[in-house]
Amino acid sequence: MNRVVVTGLGVVSPVGNDVPAFWSNLKAGVCGIDAITKFDTEQYKVKVAGEVRDFDPRQYMSKLDVLHSDLYTQFAMAAACQAMEDSGVLGTVAPERIGVYMGTGIGGIATFMAEHQKLLEKGPRRISPYFIPMMIANMAAGMIAMRFQCKGAALPAVSACASGSNAIGEAMRVIRHGYADVMIAGGAEATVNALSAAGFSTMQALSFSENPLEASLPFDVRRSGFVMGEGGGALILEEYEHAKARGARIYAELSGYGSTCDAYHMTAPHPEAEGGARAIADAWRETGVETDRIYINAHGTGTPMNDKIETMAIRKALGDARAEKSMISSTKSMTGHMLGAAGAAEAVAAVLALREGIAPPTIGLTQPDPECDLDYVPLKARKAEFDVSLSVSLGFGGHNACLAFRKTGGEQ
Repeated sequence: MNRVVVTGLGVVSPVGNDVPAFWSNLKAGVCGIDAITKFDTEQYKVKVAGEVRDFDPRQYMSKLDVLHSDLYTQFAMAAACQAMEDSGVLGTVAPERIGVYMGTGIGGIATFMAEHQKLLEKGPRRISPYFIPMMIANMAAGMIAMRFQCKGAALPAVSACASGSNAIGEAMRVIRHGYADVMIAGGAEATVNALSAAGFSTMQALSFSENPLEASLPFDVRRSGFVMGEGGGALILEEYEHAKARGARIYAELSGYGSTCDAYHMTAPHPEAEGGARAIADAWRETGVETDRIYINAHGTGTPMNDKIETMAIRKALGDARAEKSMISSTKSMTGHMLGAAGAAEAVAAVLALREGIAPPTIGLTQPDPECDLDYVPLKARKAEFDVSLSVSLGFGGHNACLAFRKTGGEQ
């Protein structure tokens, strides 16, 4: 099988709208969670979110394309454009040999809300002819493919909070098996809105803390739910020999991927962490590296059930000794939960942690839960050399995904 490497990165997030800002703020422990500005929260228990701020889609798209696309597509396009520019791959690969896998959990929900309101107030004839293409979950992948003339496969991955990771992992398999030389892969989400907040609130999934610094508390005994986030992330995946031949900068090798389903419950993880553990174990086994120098970007949502089950999954997958030597952190403590974008943005963080030898912190972790008894890098970033980094995503519907990155020896 072909080897797959990462040659470009892009991100839009609550802690920065490009990779340098995102990574710098994660290392510094900057919290991107603040009071919600996108809707009036007077009737809501939820008051804070990880909003993307100062984002201008016109940096990446024409005025017409902005008008005809949902915000989730704009986030995806921005991340993809950054990653493509970073990689320098454009023009080095035939259109038929490059594809796009871009995940999203929900897709164009803001468009859906706006057009539904229009239907109620003005009637069916006033619905935009662009309503359907703006709303559907494949459109980010489609518009990115149009932008860069990617004529290979262009698909969404829609697996809730695992969408971004599944998109990246499945894109890796496309290259491994020879169907493409380059893939643009990642995820995007734009769900900080009144309807999403109401839905997540009534299912008791969200933190209702009004203090941004005490709302997203992964692995802390005080945790009470996740914080909504938004944004987009993209990686350029490339066949190793293709990247070497063009002198590409290689960030890391994407060497492992696990994808499983709990087949247990709509929203709750399997109580024995069966599916999550298998996804992590599968990704770990594919790396082929024997090491205890591991960084794990945990799913780490800050919900009471997820964090202790994920701790169990890591122990089962790696064994107690290796799990206890690993450095693990949840960057959701800073970004909130970016849902379908989370796996992609966190994959960017995992790649950079491996490349720079820095584990970003889990901020706010001052009272560790005894049932979350691994090294979750509390409060401050930590410098260490890693041989492998893992990024874990666990989604509603029982979807579990894990990406494994290792050094190739050819990084530049």
